[in-house]
Amino acid sequence: MSQTRAGFTKGGPIPITVMILSKNEEAGIANTIDRVAMFEQVVVIDSHSTDRTVEISKAHHAEVVSFAWDGKYPKKKQWSLQHAGARHRWVLLLDADEYPSDQLIQEMRDLAPRLGDERHAAFNILLSYRFSGKFLNHGHRVTKRSLLDIQRTRFPVVDDLLAPGIREVEGHYQPEADGQVGQLNGRLMHDDKDPVASWFDRHNKYSDWEAHLRMNADLRRDIASKRSPKGAFFDRVPFKPVVFFGYSYILRQGFLDGRAGFDYAIALSMYYWQIGVKKRELRRAG
Repeated sequence: MSQTRAGFTKGGPIPITVMILSKNEEAGIANTIDRVAMFEQVVVIDSHSTDRTVEISKAHHAEVVSFAWDGKYPKKKQWSLQHAGARHRWVLLLDADEYPSDQLIQEMRDLAPRLGDERHAAFNILLSYRFSGKFLNHGHRVTKRSLLDIQRTRFPVVDDLLAPGIREVEGHYQPEADGQVGQLNGRLMHDDKDPVASWFDRHNKYSDWEAHLRMNADLRRDIASKRSPKGAFFDRVPFKPVVFFGYSYILRQGFLDGRAGFDYAIALSMYYWQIGVKKRELRRAG
């Protein structure tokens, strides 16, 4: 066991499996693994990375499971819950650039002995997002349902296999839970160290997927019902780019994060604008 990994085991290992989704994440995967080293099992589910992601993951004592999408459901998140070899019923599902804050780790450590009472089937967690080199303390907050009882949660099957943009990983909707969904107070740190250009590249693909949904009213309503309440609300409001900027930058005080808060509010507003432009283009094309 490395010194870094051993240093995070104070208090004993937490009986929860951490699953990290990866593809070409060599720049940050070691940091993520080391920050969850106090959990009893850490598994990296890798989509055949062509960089050193797998090598680094193994060197930092994570189990590595390869994933190859076959073009059908289950997609990567649900497949991981079913087939990645979780030794625990409760799983913390992370992207490769996410890790739990110290507060969240302590909260899960305290919660772990009570997870077997089956009162809850999942827990929502707020993200603290790094954008343009700075963690944002204000503005829009993303909620992720990331702590899951794999026997009572599942990612829904939606009719988006022909949609462009998002392919092997489930889209922007929450897993369904057979039971109560709790809310944790600690944050997931979304530590995106990639250049901001990669953010725009990803959201260009996401907007392709969103525009496709808006061409099918039934599919759009179905996915909206599976989003967080905040996400479902913003799916319905008109003039989304303007409304979202006012919500994030003014109402949620994104201006307190300085230039990074302004840039983030503008970037997300333009993302909604991009969806609208692409939807209108699809409509003109019939």
